[in-house]
Parts: sequence; C-alpha cells; structure tokens
Amino acid sequence: MILHIVATIEISKQCIMNLNFDALRSEFPLLERKTYLNSGSYCALAKDVKAAFEAYMEDRLLVGANWDVWVTKNESVRALVAELLRAAPDEIAVTASVSAGLNALASALQFSGVRNKVIVSDFEFPTNAQIWHAQEPRGAQVVHVPRAADGYIPLEHFAEAIDEKTQLVAITHVCFRNGAKLDIPGIVRLARAKGAKVLVDCYQSVGSLDIDVKTLDVDFAVGGMLKYLLGTAGLGFMYVRDSFVKSLLPTNSGWFAQTDIGAMDITANQPAPSARRFEAGTPAVVNSYASEAGLKILLAVGTPAIEKRVYALTRRCMQRLEEIGWPSITPTRDDRRGATVAIPSRAAAQLCTQLLKRDIVTSSRDDNVRASFHYYNNDDDIESFITAMKDMRTEFVPR
Repeated sequence: MILHIVATIEISKQCIMNLNFDALRSEFPLLERKTYLNSGSYCALAKDVKAAFEAYMEDRLLVGANWDVWVTKNESVRALVAELLRAAPDEIAVTASVSAGLNALASALQFSGVRNKVIVSDFEFPTNAQIWHAQEPRGAQVVHVPRAADGYIPLEHFAEAIDEKTQLVAITHVCFRNGAKLDIPGIVRLARAKGAKVLVDCYQSVGSLDIDVKTLDVDFAVGGMLKYLLGTAGLGFMYVRDSFVKSLLPTNSGWFAQTDIGAMDITANQPAPSARRFEAGTPAVVNSYASEAGLKILLAVGTPAIEKRVYALTRRCMQRLEEIGWPSITPTRDDRRGATVAIPSRAAAQLCTQLLKRDIVTSSRDDNVRASFHYYNNDDDIESFITAMKDMRTEFVPR
C-alpha cells in the first residue's frame, strides 16, 4: 500500500510541475466513467486523497490511538489554509463546518449597542443568513440586500443598506444558486466608510478562484473542504483578521479552543491567543488526513492557474449554451461569476436525473441546473454536456 501511495504522489508531482491539465485528470478516477460537473456540491475524489483515507485506516490498525499524529494533521490543515488565503496560521480556526465557525463568531459579537445591524444579501447560502437571524433575540437587526431587475446585486444596493448602525456585512463571494460573484472589494470599501466589519463566505469560490484575504481586506472568511478544496465533508475553516483575534471572546467554546489543550483545566475558560479560540472540541481526525492531501494538491497546481482555467471553461460552456439557444443565467463577465454555470429549466431536478442517465453529473437549485467546473474538467466535458442538453432542449427549456 505504501509503495502505491508513493507512486501516486510522484505521478501527481510530474503532472503538476508541467501543468498538464489533461494529465492531471488521470488523478481523478471518477472522470474515466463520468462527466463530472458537480464540484460546487462535492469535488471529485483524487487518488492522493483516497490514499490519505487509507493512511488513516492503516494508522488505526497499526497504532490505534495516535493523538500526536492526529493533532499534527489538524495543524497541517491550519497551515495549508493560511498559505492558500495568504494569511498567518494564527489567523485560521479549523472548524467542524462553516456553521460552527459562524456560531462561534456570533457568540463573540454584541448587538445591544448602536451597531446592531448585520447586512446579508439575497445570494446567501442558508447558513449565512439563518445564523444571523438567530441572533435577533440578542438584539441583532438583519437586513437583506435585494437583487436588481437583472438578477444581480449591484453596489448601489449595498450602499443603501450599509450605515453607521452596521456592525457586520456578512456576504457570499459566489452565489450557490446562480454562480454570480459579488463585488467584494467594492462592498469592503462601502463597509469601511461606515466603520463596519466584513465577513465573506467563500465556500463556492475558494479553490476555484485565487483568494488573498489581505488584498480583499476582509475581516473574516469562512469555507469548507468538500468542494473546490478537494477534501471531504466534516471540516471547515474561519479566517479571523489578527487585530480581531484577541479582542473577540467567543462563548461557544471547547477544549481545543483553550490556550493549553493538554491542561484539562475544568475551573476556567482560558481561550487561545490565536484564532484557535474559535474552535471547539475534538478535531475531525480522518477529515484532516483527507483535507491535508486535497490542499496540498491544490497548492501545488496553484490557484492563479486554476482560476484562469475555470474562467476559460465556464466562458466556453456559456458560449456553447448560447449557440444551442439555451442561455445560462450566470453573469458573462469574469468579474461577476465563479465556477458554476446555472441554466434555467423546467423540472430542473428531473433534467439532472436524465443527465445522470448519460453519465453526466450535475445538480439543481431553484429552477436551475448547475454545471460546476474545476481544473480537472476539459472541453470534452463541455461538449458531452452540450450534446445532452441540446437533445433534451425541447422537453426542458423554459417556455
């Protein structure tokens, strides 16, 4: 097994060094059987990630409890996420999910003063609205920024909502429903002018787009491992700007949030001086093995190159959809979209089922079929998808 893992890693390194995307496809066995356009739901499984799961099982069989290694894996994930986001490891909390991170952050904020407003948008994933609405009994006032007539949310709408009472602007980077990307730098400028903090949910963008939290100038960023980060479910992260790490004290806590996790002190809460104070209990060990492997693959390929490829693939897909008379609703401008192309449909879920019968894996949200791309996709995937959509156009295109 060990020789197999080493051989797989060496092959991966050679492909990555040459940035041969066709060769890199061979690292994802699923692509031999399926046209996989569903990374916005769950990524394809890489050989190295599968090997990481197997390495965990080998540790369990040979050692049993291996806490020293397990904690090291968790810290490796922290360091890799920091590298990905261009942040410091002490600014990264490794969480069980985005929900866990947001709940810890919410518990550290006060809404009883003048700044009690939380701004969200109509593009949010449910978690990033529900958790802030859950703070309403604590005094939070949640304001939704609506879409314009064309379906996008322009800066003007955020300018109307953000004021001196705003404590936090909590917005998605890319909408999971339609693939639209918000103008994060513009929103940050509006928030800064009013003295508000900014949180970006980058779950639908991180790994498919190049993200630098320092350049974006956001205060918080959240995401997870199961989509474009090539890992698995059950593990997320939260970036906390260094200037807020020690000034925010979460009341959602646990033993891994303490300064010394080995102290086992039941007489007091001693939060870590780093973003680890936003963590909770025992880390998700097996998920750390898998996510570490996925992050290493991603960083080796490089998110600047991945972003360029994703934009080319989505642009090509949208052009081909136009040609068959079934245009997407995703913005055509690169600066307004992520890795997902959303196509309106009658009976979208049924259309996904019909596509799956042709070995094309997609997903649906609202009345849209979502084709989500990653660097391991290619033009052949697009043509398979377009051919199938053209064949079923009469039955499923909106009237």
